[in-house]
Formats: sequence, C-alpha cells, structure tokens
Amino acid sequence: MFDNLADRLQGVFDGLKSKGRLTEEDISKAMKEIRMALLEADVNYKIVKDFTNKIKERALGADVLESLTPGQQVVKIVLDELTSLLGDTESKLTLTSRIPNVIMLVGLQGSGKTTAAAKLAYLLKEQGRRPVLAACDVYRPAAADQLETLGNEIDVKVFRGDGKDPVAIAQSAIKFAVDDLKDVVIVDTAGRLHVDEAMMQEAKNIKAAVKPDQVLMVVDAMTGQDIVTVVEAFANEVDFDGVIISKLDGDARGGGALSVRAVTGKPIKFVSMGEKPDSLEVFHPERMAKRILGMGDVVSLIEKAQKAADEKQIEDAERILRDGFTLEDFLKSIKGMRKMGGLNSIMSALPGANKLTQGADLDDSMIDRMEAIIYSMTKEERLKPKIINGPRRARIAKGAGVEVYDVNQLLKIFNDGTKAMKKLQNQMGGKKGKGKRKGFGGFGKMGGMPDMGDLKSMMDKLGLK
Repeated sequence: MFDNLADRLQGVFDGLKSKGRLTEEDISKAMKEIRMALLEADVNYKIVKDFTNKIKERALGADVLESLTPGQQVVKIVLDELTSLLGDTESKLTLTSRIPNVIMLVGLQGSGKTTAAAKLAYLLKEQGRRPVLAACDVYRPAAADQLETLGNEIDVKVFRGDGKDPVAIAQSAIKFAVDDLKDVVIVDTAGRLHVDEAMMQEAKNIKAAVKPDQVLMVVDAMTGQDIVTVVEAFANEVDFDGVIISKLDGDARGGGALSVRAVTGKPIKFVSMGEKPDSLEVFHPERMAKRILGMGDVVSLIEKAQKAADEKQIEDAERILRDGFTLEDFLKSIKGMRKMGGLNSIMSALPGANKLTQGADLDDSMIDRMEAIIYSMTKEERLKPKIINGPRRARIAKGAGVEVYDVNQLLKIFNDGTKAMKKLQNQMGGKKGKGKRKGFGGFGKMGGMPDMGDLKSMMDKLGLK
C-alpha cells in the first residue's frame, strides 16, 4: 500500500545523500517534496503540515547542517518523526484477570469487522486463549453466517443467540462463555455505510451492557482522508481503546492509515496484511516507519521465519549446510515461503527491495508452478538433479502442465540457489562435517547477509526485472 510513498521519499533522500553539505534551501526543497508525497498518499493536510514543520525545525539545527553526513541525519529525523506519528512504541492488547475478557469491535460496514473478529480470535487462540465469537450484527444479510463460516475455519465457537437483539446476544454470549469455560468473548457489532445516530446508540448500548475490557475500532486502510471524520466520530461517541487497520495489503494510497493515531491519540494495535486467518499482525510503529522509508523490516521477517520453522526444519538446515542442497530441500523452502506470507510479503520486508521489484509480478502463481514441476519429478530426480536430461525434462514438463522452458528455468534457479548455499558456507567458515548445533552450525559467525547486489542478481535470474 505504501510503495508509491516509499518510492517518493527515497527519491528525496537520495538527492540529500548526494550532497556533501546541506543548505537551508536544500532542506526547504526536500520538505516541499516530502509534503507533496504525503498529500498525494492521502495523508490529512493538517498532519502533513505539522509533520514537515517538525522535521524542518530539527533539520535546520547545527548538528545536521555541520554534519559530515547531513543526508543520513535528515533520514534519521524523518524516521523518528514518522515513528512518533505512528505511535512511538508497540501498544499491546490489554487483557485483565476477568473471566471472560470482553473485546468489542466497532466500525463502519465494509471496514472488515467480521473478518477482523475471526482473525483476532485465531491470534488469541494461538496464544493459548479460548475465545468465542458473538454475532451481534443482526442487520447485514448473512453476517452471522459469514462469522460462523470463519469460526468453523479456525475451530472457534460462534454464539448467535436469537439473532434479533444485539444487546441480548452480547450478554448471552458472556454467560455462554462462563458456562463453556471460554476466557475471551469477541463481540462483532453492526456497522452502517456512514456514521449515524442509530449505529452509535447501539454501540453505546452494547458497551454499557457488557462493559468490554477493550473496544477496538476496525478501520479500512483504503478509506483515505474520510477516515479522519469517521475515527473522530467514534472516538467522541464510543471512546474506543485502539485501532485495527484492515486491508493494509491493498493497493490504495493508504495515507489515511497514517492519520489515525495523530487524529485520535488512540494507538494502532493490529494491522491486517492479507485474507488468511493468520494475517493479523501486532503493529510495531518503528518497523512500519522503516518499511515506508524503504529500510525494510528484517526483524518481522525473522520472526515469521521462526514461527514457520520447527525442529525438523532446523535439522534440515544444518544438514543442507553440511551435505548440500537438493530439490527436496528446494520444495520445502517454497512451502516455507507460503507460511511467511508469500513472495510479496518477504520482498517488502527486505531493505531497498521495493526499488528492485518495481513493475515485477510477484504473485504466488510462480510458487505454484515451481511446486507442480518438482512434484512431477521422481524421488531420485529430486535428490540427484544432475540426472535430469532432455527426455526427463520433457516428461516432467508434461506431468506439470508446463513447457520444458519452465523446467529449465526452475533448474537454473535451483543451481543458483546451490551456489548461494556454498557462498553461505564460506561466509560462515563452515566446511563439510564441521557444522555444529549452536546457531545453525556457526550461524552467529556468519560474515553478514547477502547484500543488495546479490538480491538484484537473484531477481534477474528469476526474471523479475
């Protein structure tokens, strides 16, 4: 969503970094470009004005103008201010010792409340909680059915009550939770297409009846500047505790999402980065700021990798570093990419990768195609790729429903990956048979990750130019 904004800001930073010294005129020109970039991204104009004024005031200080690396200093200032705009520090979901805890979701119709409720239930379940979903939207056709379908998908009970009175359903859901030993009730309330008195009154009635521990507002990241009016109205009427931003994986300008924290003072607690149940992520302001500024989010990428990995995969990694890489291992790595959110998610977290992927088609159909090709091979072919000659390639292509060219491309990518593995071994100082358990056989001694030149080379080999 923030790709265009990131590109514009990086262009400004590149211009500043190219100068040995910065003048007041240079900084004023850069602030004008940053201001235009933010306005084009649909950030509220009052917030943009305040944001750029703060940056300019700090950038005109002697520590920047007299610095040997003034461009880098300005980037640091922008990072600090953008992080502050987004919320400074992570705001965790606060649950009390009350049984059950009650979390109430509010927001406009179409903002993604029902889906967010299911995703939040999945996240809490992964943390060892026992959630139940309360279907309190009795107006939108099939809203309760949608919630029940989502609940069945993640194996979480959905309480529907009589399907008529939202307040009674919420109250009965709490009683059900107590009787059924559930420790969290997530109340999915009704929305409207716009802010109106009836919706607000119903939300206030439910809040008064169940006294929720947390009220979270679900905001559609694609709303644009109208988001300011909406969140102000909910903040005044319902007084929510935090925000869930949905559809952050969309392709809208996304500036409205940057305005929420500044307008309401309420923290962004979660962001939704996809359609799957596990796509709700805890919001980290500094990590998001770094992604917007093109610095990547390697910490989140590592956390996803750790979550996707298991003990068997760790053992496989050690074996690969010791004995070499096979197509069986390549297949497992492809499946691992899916668990980490796919190609787009991985590339967006790498520093500077957005410059390399401009215009590239990173949809997961490429992953599907590679999987199909490897599945069409025999086990011997996967373990010994060198035996795959012309006739075998033709047979594999036919079985996978692709062209021989596609098989050749996959084998080329695999061979490049094998070379990268050998390079990794050398960086680690690891020889065959010397890998140790600690840190992936000496991973902590590795002489740095592959640089952007390596990444660019791999992108070219994948045909992503």
